[in-house]
Amino acid sequence: MEAVIRQLKEEEFGVLGDFLYEAIFIPEGVEPPPRDIMEKPELRLYIEDFGSSPHDIAFGAVCGGRIVGAVWCRIMADYGHVDDQTPSLAISLYSEFRGQGIGNQLMRAILNELRSRGCKQVSLAVQKANYAVKLYRSLGFETVSENTEEFIMIKKLTEDI
Repeated sequence: MEAVIRQLKEEEFGVLGDFLYEAIFIPEGVEPPPRDIMEKPELRLYIEDFGSSPHDIAFGAVCGGRIVGAVWCRIMADYGHVDDQTPSLAISLYSEFRGQGIGNQLMRAILNELRSRGCKQVSLAVQKANYAVKLYRSLGFETVSENTEEFIMIKKLTEDI
């Protein structure tokens, strides 16, 4: 099924909570956390009052009239924070829509939008075992730091991708 990639409207920002939960990396054989994990401050900062800053940008993938994936960014002190001028990205898709190139389309849309707004770079944090690391590297993200579980990656926004 073909996805339409477009900026999310303010009234659609509520879906970001669902996609934030979907973005939690669950290794093979591990039980997903309860939904109330979303109440943790370190997760709420990804979505709380989203749209209140000019740096809050979100794109959605729409299939059959339903939003099936989202990528969004804001400047925040999250896991991928590198400085107060660099937005941090989050992306996820419902599981049945993964592996079809939709994530790549979403990433390209938001990276080009950020570049067009004069943003110099964007960051993200990703679990080392997450298959999405391959996507991020293919889009030009480079690891700038890491800990035992995660890579912190940056993409310089010098040209359209």
